[in-house]
Amino acid sequence: MPHIPPTSGTDEHELDGALATVARPVVRAPYDRGPDEKMNVKASIPFWALHVLAVAGTLWFGITPKALLVFVLMVWGRVWFITAGYHRYFAHRSYRTSRAFQLFLAVGGATCAQKGPLWWAGHHREHHRTSDTELDIHSPLRGFWWSHVGWILCDKYDEIPVERIRDFHKFPELRWIDKHNGLFPWAAAIASFAFAGWSGLFFGFLLGTVVLWHNTFIVNSLAHVFGRRRYATDDTSRNSFLIALTTLGEGWHNNHHHLQSSARNGFYWWEIDVTYYVLKGLSWVGIVKDLKVPSKAVRAADHIADGNFDVGMFRAHTARAQATVAHSHVSSLHARVADSASAAAVAVADRRAALAEAIESRKAALDELVQSSMATAEDLARTNRVGNRELGLLDT
Repeated sequence: MPHIPPTSGTDEHELDGALATVARPVVRAPYDRGPDEKMNVKASIPFWALHVLAVAGTLWFGITPKALLVFVLMVWGRVWFITAGYHRYFAHRSYRTSRAFQLFLAVGGATCAQKGPLWWAGHHREHHRTSDTELDIHSPLRGFWWSHVGWILCDKYDEIPVERIRDFHKFPELRWIDKHNGLFPWAAAIASFAFAGWSGLFFGFLLGTVVLWHNTFIVNSLAHVFGRRRYATDDTSRNSFLIALTTLGEGWHNNHHHLQSSARNGFYWWEIDVTYYVLKGLSWVGIVKDLKVPSKAVRAADHIADGNFDVGMFRAHTARAQATVAHSHVSSLHARVADSASAAAVAVADRRAALAEAIESRKAALDELVQSSMATAEDLARTNRVGNRELGLLDT
């Protein structure tokens, strides 16, 4: 129990004893993380150490022209394997390809030090099933830093969610890559050193990997809080030109959540999507096939500007309101108790009990109102989607 300092004339032990007689309510806000969702500090040391080594090594060995070339390849060459391979192919199956090119995508993605394709795509599918709900493993509503990198450094999500990725889990070569995913970044590091020396290793590979990590992670974090929303989706996804530039097209995140199966995230010609351009080129020579793209009707459906109810943002705002109420409950109660601590210990305890009862009553009423509002909002959004499908505006 937090210590409440007594004022003069009040015995500290008497006050603590009186306060202890009143049970303190357990308050939990939506999106609060559980006790098993904490960063493993010891296991995370290599992750943070690599940041330090990358910067220190770059300062010590400098930047050579060859190392600069390695850096560009290590950041934007490898991010294509994440966007085109891990994301649009393994997670969303937005196009078809041969088993050989599938293996090429998996190996290229594994060099990014973001684990294997089965782990990455399986967790990403889980994210889309529960996006920005309390079950979402990396929603920014659970904390910006958590959505950016915290969840990755948590032991809870170490394993491959096999039930979400059975279609690719059947391939033994992909299972092998996931099991031995740590080998592939080492291969990229050795190649970088062989080509460009120490500068190539520290600046090209190590700093390139750090930039690649955070360039990927911002799609989970920043792309849900920064940018504009075109479509009324069930989440908080945004479209951002800047993020699209750095991630080769992943910044059109609201578009992506509107039609997850699309190989093209930039729905319009002015929405730059380098990942799609490369895939389109590969389709011309037969390496990839059946690129899924949004139809004109899909692009026209569910625009917020047309009056469609934005259930995703409504849910986010109500969740923040609930969290504010829940988190302020105990702190505001203790503040009031501290203000009245000059009274006798029994009077303080009585006051505390009365305040607790009043706050709990109001909180319960507010929770009931919020839950009712959320249910109505979900029904409204569902009715809107059904109506659009019946009018032929959305693919089924």
